[in-house]
Amino acid sequence: MEHTAFGVYGIMIKDQKLLVIKKNGGPYQYRYDLPGGSLEMGELLEEALCREVLEETGSKVAQWHQLGVVNFLYPWTYQETTENNHICVFYKIDQLIGDICETTIDFEGQDSIGALYVPLADLNEKNASLPVLKALAYSKKGIFSAESCRLKDWEVLPESSFDK
Repeated sequence: MEHTAFGVYGIMIKDQKLLVIKKNGGPYQYRYDLPGGSLEMGELLEEALCREVLEETGSKVAQWHQLGVVNFLYPWTYQETTENNHICVFYKIDQLIGDICETTIDFEGQDSIGALYVPLADLNEKNASLPVLKALAYSKKGIFSAESCRLKDWEVLPESSFDK
């Protein structure tokens, strides 16, 4: 059985660094992830992007444009499902207003424990989510690939490696 997750995600690259959040839940827990997430009832994609980025980073999105839609299909045990179908709408963030917050406001549903810029060279399969890896490929090629992927294996990290 499959779980489906749908969300919007922002790619902000500045000085060869990617804006990421420290994820503390879900299949990407204890990995760097892109700011973003699910839509609320009646919300447009762009409204969700702006709200999620503000909630997870403390900064306001001033300019953006959509890059494309991709899904990642991979094994993940969640409730009574064994596979996750993560559908992602990617946006390039061209401008943010305000400084990012290293720690976030805690509220029900918050799955970020802070935001930071990580050098692109420091991101890899062992510390990054699938959306971050897609952003990394985009940064290297300069072209967004809307090719989805199916993985046979996906490791949910058992503990935080952020402070190690």
